[in-house]
Parts: sequence; C-alpha cells; structure tokens
Amino acid sequence: NSEAKLLLVNTEFRAEVDAIRKRLHTLRAVVDFDDYAPVVAEFAATPDKSWRERQLTRADEAIIIYTSGTTGKPKGCLLTHGNLLANAQQITEWLKFTDEDRLLTIMPLFHMNAVMVTTIAALYAGGSSVVSLRFSASRFWQIISDYQITSVGTVATMLSMLLARYTDGVPEGLKTDQLRFCCCGSAPVPAEVIKRFEAAFGALIIEGYGLSESTVRATFNPPDKRRRPGSCGLPIGNEMRVVDEADREVPTGERGEIVLRGENIFKGYFKNDAATKQAFRGGWFHTSDIGYVDADGFFYIVDRKSDMIIRGGENIYPREIDEVLYKHPAVAAAATIGVPDELYGEEVAAFVILKDGAQASADELIEYCRAHLADYKCPKQVRIIAEMPKGPTGKVLKRELARLYTPAT
Repeated sequence: NSEAKLLLVNTEFRAEVDAIRKRLHTLRAVVDFDDYAPVVAEFAATPDKSWRERQLTRADEAIIIYTSGTTGKPKGCLLTHGNLLANAQQITEWLKFTDEDRLLTIMPLFHMNAVMVTTIAALYAGGSSVVSLRFSASRFWQIISDYQITSVGTVATMLSMLLARYTDGVPEGLKTDQLRFCCCGSAPVPAEVIKRFEAAFGALIIEGYGLSESTVRATFNPPDKRRRPGSCGLPIGNEMRVVDEADREVPTGERGEIVLRGENIFKGYFKNDAATKQAFRGGWFHTSDIGYVDADGFFYIVDRKSDMIIRGGENIYPREIDEVLYKHPAVAAAATIGVPDELYGEEVAAFVILKDGAQASADELIEYCRAHLADYKCPKQVRIIAEMPKGPTGKVLKRELARLYTPAT
C-alpha cells in the first residue's frame, strides 16, 4: 500500500520478505540491516552527494505510519516534517525532558509511540534512547537499572504483565530510583492497574492520549502528583474539544466525540481522499473516540465510538465494565464486547483472564458486576480464557474476541 522502494530488514525476517518479493512491484532493493555500520559506510562513500542539497520544508511528508487496524483496515497516515517537529517540541516541553534523560524504547518502531515519545523527543531534548529489540517482562527492571533509564513508553498490557511477574515489587539489588515515570498510551489504562503498579513499583504512570493521526500525543497528564488516574490529561499544544453528532461543542462533563486541530495533526490518509475528507469535516480531525472534559480542562476517554454497545436503545461503554472487572481480586485482565441479540439488538459479553492461582466462576463475576453496575450494563455472559488476542502494539483485538464468542445454549 505504501509503494515502498527500499526495505531495511533484519535477516530473521528475510525469508518472509523473499516469499512475497514478487508481489511488491514498487520495491527496488532489500537491505540486510542487522549491522548498520557497513550499510552506512557504503552510503557515506557514495560519490553522489546531491541528496545533501535537498531542501526540505515543514510541509514535506516524512513518514507514512499505519493505523493499528484493531477496528478496521489499516490506513496510511501522512505525517510531515512539521508534524514531527511540532509534536517533539510539545512532548519535550510538557514532560520536561532534558539532555540528562535516557528513554527506553520497547514499543515496535512501526508504532509512533516508539518513534516519537522515546526516540525523536529524547533526541530533540538532547538526551538519548535505548532501543530494546522487544518487550521482556523478565528483563524489564534489569534494563531500567543497567542503563539508568529515566522514562519508558508502555501500554496497559505491559503494565499488567509486569504486575503478574513481580508480585513483590522491583527485585532487590537493582537501581531504579532515577525512573521519573512510565508514559502510557495507545489504549486507556484501567485505574486499578495504575493504582496497583504505582503501589508495587513506586513509579508514576503518566497517561496520555493520541493517535497516529496526531503524530502520537495530543494530551498528557502533568508529569507529577497533579496527574489524575483515569484521565488522559490536558492538551499539550493542539486544540481539542468534544462535540455532538452535529459537530456542536457539548457542555463540560457531557460525552461526545473528541476532535483535534493543530500543527501536530497529520496531512491526510495516503491515497484515500474519501477517508481524509470524512475525517476532517468542519476543519477538525474527528477521532471517533468518545470522551468528555471536566471543569479543570482534563480530558477523559470513555471508549471508541465503534466499540460502543447499543442494548435496547441504551448506550453502553465497554471500558466502564472492564474497570469494574479489573477490581475483582481474581481478575488479571478483562475486555468487554457487544454481541448480537434477537431481543435487544446487542447484548454485553465479557472475556476475562484470571490471575495465576486465582479462582472465580463466570457466575461469580457476573454477580460482582451486578453489585457495581446498573443491570442493563452487566455482562450476561462471561468467558474465562487463557490469553487475550492482541495486535503487535498490545491492543486487544475485539474483532477476534467476537469470533471466539459462541452464544449460550
């Protein structure tokens, strides 16, 4: 889709690339990139230096980054050099990064969290970035200690995995007091997970919000005690508001769609003018995320518009149910979806992973929900599973959960 001409590849993936090479009609070259030194040396020795004279502007396209595809077919977001510079400055100033900071990159580099928050923003501030090949719960705190990491970018799944792995907190003998905070985004973090993580490891979770279309971050919580668990924070430089179906701004505390405008907002979707026009109607980028803003200007994400369950005409947001399930002492992870129902149109179903050694029945979890939620919001079925289907960035793939669902008989 991106019409790439050059592919840099680690040799462990070479066989996969070779298998599809004939279908990649625009691809001119594949370069093994296990060791960058010889590749860079050959490039530096090339007599033709005309590329150095190329004049770039902030409006020139820098990256095509693809949406995660958790709710539909991935789309290529055209990000400009201006987008990257704007968001790097916004993130650096908001999180107060300096040349003393060293960030850990454990998210995949096809995800803008890794590209921007822990790489470009770190370099923009004059700091450094440690790039890990992949996330490893067993090595996480060792890496934080060995490289004296001051901040790391994570997703909610990683936090849950660390809690499950280190039940007694940070292992003894490791130096982690220099870790200022863990940034978290990509998907909302259950408040109970934040509470347990901070209590176990003594590191603040600074939640933010953004999309590939906003380069990466549109909001962050303040990187100190002012941050509000459950909130995605305050706008860090772009405009942001909540609107109704007619694109009218709604009152404080009322739910609506979040829309964005600013110099970090992308140029458009690659070769998809119809999607670009639909997303930018009224001059604002429409995120398809449902949220609200409080009296102090802090924003809250309720759920994806596409994830909302409509049961008998009532709107139900799965995240609210997930938050309740996470508070049950036996639950390690939870995800709620809407499933077809002849009477109500949609019904609520939840998928749960239990903590190691814990026991709870589906009926017990349903009763727990009934004690904490309005009846129409309670899941009518709970499935206890061993593993959540996730995409490469750690997001739960709800379409896969829908495939796993089978109606009760």
